[in-house]
Amino acid sequence: MNKHKKKFWLAFPCIIAAIGLFIWFFQWLWNMVLPDVLGVKAITYWQSLGILVISKILFGGLANAKEKFKNRNRFGNDDREMWKQKLESRFCGTEEEREKMKQMWKQRFESKFCRQEPEPNENKI
Repeated sequence: MNKHKKKFWLAFPCIIAAIGLFIWFFQWLWNMVLPDVLGVKAITYWQSLGILVISKILFGGLANAKEKFKNRNRFGNDDREMWKQKLESRFCGTEEEREKMKQMWKQRFESKFCRQEPEPNENKI
């Protein structure tokens, strides 16, 4: 038997057991906390599986899950690296491009966080 096939057949039951354990933990946590806090009914194992699937569909999305998984590095997703490259490309351009970028960020910052007081009108008496 191939070495990789052997690893698959050893890993498969472990993955199934881990998923089952996660569902059981979710059920246990729900039944320990929510009936007392919110007054909801206790749920069964299969109901907890259904809630997890629904929450994955609603909040996790299934359409691009494979792409998200492919674009991850060993520390999680690489959004930080993407932003770093994007900002470096903008700030490492010509002097004119850097000034334009600085002005854009200055305008964004001032419009959101700095309240500008209207200047006093000198014509008032």
